Amino acid sequence: MTNSHTHQSPVIALTGGIGAGKSYVCTLLKQRGIKVYDCDAAAKRLLRTSLSLQEDLKRLVGTTVYRDGILQKPILAKFLLASEANKQAVNNTIHPTVAADFLASDCQWLESAIYFDSGFDKRVNADYVICVSAPLEVRLKRIMQRDDISRHEALAWIQRQLPQEEVVSRSDFEIVNDGQQAIEPQIENIIHQLSALR
Repeated sequence: MTNSHTHQSPVIALTGGIGAGKSYVCTLLKQRGIKVYDCDAAAKRLLRTSLSLQEDLKRLVGTTVYRDGILQKPILAKFLLASEANKQAVNNTIHPTVAADFLASDCQWLESAIYFDSGFDKRVNADYVICVSAPLEVRLKRIMQRDDISRHEALAWIQRQLPQEEVVSRSDFEIVNDGQQAIEPQIENIIHQLSALR
């Protein structure tokens, strides 16, 4: 997909698995005045507000997936979990709307946990991809604390996503968020490199 942005700035995608700490990195970017488009939040908003998306989902899942304009999450979840094909079909319904919404926004940066996993990289072809990474034990601890779940459940969440090594290898930059290394200098370094690449 070509990036028909309103401005000709490069598109930068921020990705990383669950528990890597993308939200923290986004907070630091926002403090620098960088607006980051949150794909997850956008999908939730569009599922509430886009009538064409609602109609597409009803055709795919069944009319009961919305009741009085409200998404029935258990019905959608049941459909999603039924098969890999169903999951792909839902992604292929929601993602084009999110991609179009991003391209119409004034954001240059986007955050997507499953940028590669879901094939979103085919819809929004970012000029540069930054992966936020963290050691497995750190990620497990963060997920367990945040969601109040067991280690076993946290590990299951991680294993549903692409291996971190693969995401790092497919990215242009890496921010190591291991709780030891300072994040700000890493962000500073990447922004410096990005401005040199223009």
